[in-house]
Amino acid sequence: MTQSLIDLPLVERRGRDERRSRTLFAYLYGGHRPRRLNGRREADKVYPFIDWHSARVLALALGILALCVADGVLTVVLITNGATEENPFMAMLVPQNLGLFAAVKLTLTATSLFVIVACSRMRLMRYIPGESIMYLVLTVYAVLIGYELKLLAVIQDVW
Repeated sequence: MTQSLIDLPLVERRGRDERRSRTLFAYLYGGHRPRRLNGRREADKVYPFIDWHSARVLALALGILALCVADGVLTVVLITNGATEENPFMAMLVPQNLGLFAAVKLTLTATSLFVIVACSRMRLMRYIPGESIMYLVLTVYAVLIGYELKLLAVIQDVW
């Protein structure tokens, strides 16, 4: 009777001595000379997971987070001047606790951004590069901030 791979016991093949050291130098060296810049396998050409991204991706991520913070501040300013929150989920949080509103807004944005950055080299439906989604999100946030600034100007003219 043959055993399946699931039934076989796991055997540790590595030696007891750990050859890798976790020092500050190792982190700094790895940060400046990353090992995995591209995928290593044929399947990685379609869905590459890498541990080093370009500075452009970092700039996009920081820009999106900055616009998220600006959106939150402008939303609170507009609500205190009589506007209403159109997002039903966030509208539940605004009157209750502004700290909770800010925390939820930033957590949702940062979590989504983490996934988008991890998938930035992938292609959506095999055509759209993942990094393009970051540009789209940044553009939508910029348009939203422009709209909120226009609303704030209208409110200031009324007062």
